[in-house]
Amino acid sequence: MAEDEGRLMEVVQVKVSIAFFSFTLSFLSFSLLLFVLRSKHAWCNCHVCKSYLNSSWTADFANLVDWYAHLLRHSPTQTIHIHVLNNIVTANPDNVEYMLKTNFNNFPKGKAFSSILGDLLGDGIFNADGELWNFQRKMASLELGSSSVRSNASRIVSNEVRTRLLPLLDSVSASRGTIDLQDIFRRFSFDTICKISFGLDPACLDLSLPMSEFAAAFDLATSLSARRATATSPLVWKAKRLLDWGSERELRRAIGLVDVLAGEVIRQRRRLGFSSRDDLLSRFMASVSDDKYLRDIVISFLLAGRDTVASGLTVFFFLLSNHPEVVSKMREEIDRVCTSSSIPSYEKLRSMSYVDAALYECLRLYPPVQFDSKFCVDDDVLPDGTFAKKGTRVTYHPYAMGRMDTIWGSDCASFRPERWLRGHDGTFVMLKSPFEFPVFQGGTRVCLGKEMSLMEMKTVAVSVVRQFDVEMVGSAQLPKFAPGLTATHGGGLSAWVRRRI
Repeated sequence: MAEDEGRLMEVVQVKVSIAFFSFTLSFLSFSLLLFVLRSKHAWCNCHVCKSYLNSSWTADFANLVDWYAHLLRHSPTQTIHIHVLNNIVTANPDNVEYMLKTNFNNFPKGKAFSSILGDLLGDGIFNADGELWNFQRKMASLELGSSSVRSNASRIVSNEVRTRLLPLLDSVSASRGTIDLQDIFRRFSFDTICKISFGLDPACLDLSLPMSEFAAAFDLATSLSARRATATSPLVWKAKRLLDWGSERELRRAIGLVDVLAGEVIRQRRRLGFSSRDDLLSRFMASVSDDKYLRDIVISFLLAGRDTVASGLTVFFFLLSNHPEVVSKMREEIDRVCTSSSIPSYEKLRSMSYVDAALYECLRLYPPVQFDSKFCVDDDVLPDGTFAKKGTRVTYHPYAMGRMDTIWGSDCASFRPERWLRGHDGTFVMLKSPFEFPVFQGGTRVCLGKEMSLMEMKTVAVSVVRQFDVEMVGSAQLPKFAPGLTATHGGGLSAWVRRRI
């Protein structure tokens, strides 16, 4: 009797599973049909869309951003359409200013973007619009502008460089081995942002310890979330999410771990107390009690302060290894400004014009955030005459803009820090408006962490260049970027590190 009941239950379970699968398949087929009927671009046959869909661009370009840059350079308006993505992509500074400043309210992040990154970023500042964004923006602006927060950040970065980064590089030099610079800088920036933002130390730069579970899960979650944006229809990834299949299953598990560990960060911060702390999370917690909202703020801090800094430092040393003349000029300035062997102070860093020029030149060619998208609320016409229909994704492209001769001249492809210097004493000058050089965005959404990020990058650059020679392993070739929210070298960046004699 019990055996018969067991078999009956198995049959029922199988039939229920088949019914559920059939319903899901029918629903997805119906949804896909609706999408196709509603989209006039579903089968666009233009050469750009065909090249995107069949990936024929890979025959000539190492990265999608390089192909986009090529198309934008050859466009009379510096604007192109990727119809199958319902995406307008522009490198026209007038369009960028229009989106980020002049008609800012018509180009929010939008529900489509929020949907793509919502599972990971939630209502954090990078994924929010309206009142949620305004609240976080005002609070972040107040705290990041605080002299105590800036002083604390500078102390943390200097200490991390002195006690962890430089001893690690010294050890690698002594062993005459190689090191993955990208991995090292990601560990370094993860440590510093956790200390600055949460008052906690994950000790990722201690290579005797495994990489933080939080950091590893965060890496996977950002990569898989970014992959959603490359689908020709959101139905593709939404269907996979519904079926808990493939990359969406991986993403769900990674975000689950991120959620658990972010919650632990918040609990530890409460346990340690936060009323008089200098870290940013403590300051937010004085005004916010909702743990879900605090979780979204934690993730936003990590995205802002960890990946961008690591990306910038990685490509900076990649460029320096191919331009020894720039390294020599940096060392001349460093030796002139720094009279002691200690980590340079914030004031001394500010007086290094050539170091500034080299960093800005690096960010021009290889911005950590290569492109940024908004969604058009109402029908609009961009300054170059491009019509943007309601609901269209409009993307401005800092990576391509750094390669436009209309902005930077005929030598735009060259790494030449001198372009940022003026006068007989070589003073650093900000050459372009934030709409010609939108590496830190511009207008209402201009990056609040700009000064802190530059301070961190300069501290590392000056300290490492002063004491070590860094040389890439293998021939110098253009970076191959992996999918992600920030520019990441696929396969890392292997290098030799040698202490200077």
